[in-house]
Amino acid sequence: QLQASGGGLVQAGGSLRLACAASKRYSSYVMGWFRQAPGKEREFVAAISGTAHITHYTDSVEGRFTVSRDITKNTVYLRMTSLKSENTALYYCAADSSSWVRSPLSSGNYGPRTAWGQGTLVTVSS
Repeated sequence: QLQASGGGLVQAGGSLRLACAASKRYSSYVMGWFRQAPGKEREFVAAISGTAHITHYTDSVEGRFTVSRDITKNTVYLRMTSLKSENTALYYCAADSSSWVRSPLSSGNYGPRTAWGQGTLVTVSS
C-alpha cells in the first residue's frame, strides 16, 4: 500500500513537503513521484533508488524539489520549494520492484508493473 499525504494550498514561492508511507514490501523498491495537472497527462517528477543513494528529477524541478526516503519508516518524501502555479497538480507516489538500472522510474517513465498510491492535491496560487 502506498499512502500519499501533505498536499494543500500554498502561495507561489512557498514550500510543501509530500510524504508517501509505504508498506514494508516496498522498502527496497525504486520509488518515485509523478503529477497530473487538469487536462494533462501524468508526468514524472522525481525518483529515488532503494538505497536512497541515487536520485533523478525532471528538468523543471531540478534544484527546487528534493526527493528523499527514510528507510526506517518506509516513507518517501518530496520537498518542494519555490513553488509555481504550474506545479498545481495531483501528485502520486509510485513504486517499482526493478533495480535502479532496470526501473522505468529511473528514466522518468512508468511501466505495467509500477504500483501507485492515491494522489495528493497540490494547489499553488499566484
